[in-house]
Amino acid sequence: MRAVVTRVASASVTIDGTVEGAIEKGYLILLGVGPQDTEAVCDKLADKICNLRIFEDENGKMNLNLEQAGGSILVVSQFTLYADTSSRRPGFSKAAKPDLAVPLYERFMDQCRSRGFQVEHGQFGADMQVASVNDGPVTILFELEP
Repeated sequence: MRAVVTRVASASVTIDGTVEGAIEKGYLILLGVGPQDTEAVCDKLADKICNLRIFEDENGKMNLNLEQAGGSILVVSQFTLYADTSSRRPGFSKAAKPDLAVPLYERFMDQCRSRGFQVEHGQFGADMQVASVNDGPVTILFELEP
């Protein structure tokens, strides 16, 4: 699985002119699923992200995790994280098909919710407009293989 995690002051996802999900302080997570990904990889990624310490403490050091910072999560499915860019026109055959990707996308969000976080989201496969106010900016790339 691949995830791009951005620390945000706010973020939202809009579909057909309607805001489907919005958060204030927290993480905007662009989540991609590969064809070899498993539930175990999904659970490990959720654990790593939910415990990531990228919020500033009283000394200005990135030392606080999402819970300590009182943040929320906005998850947006992003199959393009598996783009093959060997040519000028990217290919997406390295991304998981929906029959695997959707359940792992849902599981990832459930894992974050089970840790007590408010989780907002887009709609898998929809044409979405994502807005964010990056905080820092701080952006972390995760790539976990089975």
